[in-house]
Amino acid sequence: MLGDREAAEDAVQEASLNAWRNVRRLRRDTSSLRPWFLTIVANQCRSMRRAPWWQVLRLPNFPERSGGSGPGNDERLDLENALRGLTYQQRLVLVLHYYLDLPMEEVAATLGISKGAAKSRVHRAVRALRPAIETTEVKK
Repeated sequence: MLGDREAAEDAVQEASLNAWRNVRRLRRDTSSLRPWFLTIVANQCRSMRRAPWWQVLRLPNFPERSGGSGPGNDERLDLENALRGLTYQQRLVLVLHYYLDLPMEEVAATLGISKGAAKSRVHRAVRALRPAIETTEVKK
């Protein structure tokens, strides 16, 4: 969501501390802690993006992975560049659903929206991502 490994680790650490401090507020009838905790993490990420120091980082810095160059590395870079072109909300819903592999019910619970709205957001984000990916495929 932040595009920077160190910033993401800081966000999770802060969110963990906030969750621990507020665990008494968690309803007893909550079936899963994961949506509750991921909501706290997402809110922490939003707060960090609003912070003045974050404004210096105009685009997220994806960590470099070893493995040299090759078709797999080029495709990963193309995908990362395409993701950079999306809005924060679009990246958020894609990360929750595809990267964290959350079912739509948990994506909806994490974002505080209905399941139908979560499906719509995922669909719109994929639709926004598709032209950038298709453009890179045509160039090859």
